[in-house]
Amino acid sequence: MDRTDSSIIQITENELKKISFLKTPKDSVAVCYLPEEKNTEDKDIQLVLDGIQDPGNLGTIIRLADWFGIEQIICSEDTVDVYNPKVIQATMGSFTRVNIIYTNLVKYLSETENINIGTDMDGENIYSFERPGKLNLILGNEGNGMRPETEKLLQKCITIPRFGKSQSTESLNVSMAAGIILGQLFSK
Repeated sequence: MDRTDSSIIQITENELKKISFLKTPKDSVAVCYLPEEKNTEDKDIQLVLDGIQDPGNLGTIIRLADWFGIEQIICSEDTVDVYNPKVIQATMGSFTRVNIIYTNLVKYLSETENINIGTDMDGENIYSFERPGKLNLILGNEGNGMRPETEKLLQKCITIPRFGKSQSTESLNVSMAAGIILGQLFSK
């Protein structure tokens, strides 16, 4: 098959069930080529993921990036694999439009010209935060947050203030927090 070939091949429902990872697959699957080596040139607004482990979270974050026009996500080397079937499924096709790069975060964040922004309970309120022109929004691991060596490279911290009175909700899911932050950053 040629890389530019986009032919459609009809298959039976049984064949679809054999090649899909889903118990009840939708009506189609796609065969995609993996991209060549990717360019790590800074984009004006990037997401940087430090140890995200849940495939659904990564897929949702990729989908959010696509929605907000963010072209590139930089991932720590231990972030879940973008080609994990659950990640691909959660992106709903957005993985084809967002450049995903795995690299050593300490090295990358030390050399980037973008402002490194992380989340912290004591950070600046996201609703009054002035967005810099070029930024890396760093999101940490679901259970442990950012690694200390990543935190040391932050230049600004932001927080999503809690409006509810309940103290039983300790934190937000990382992909939910990403959506709230991106919505606010792009509202200005």
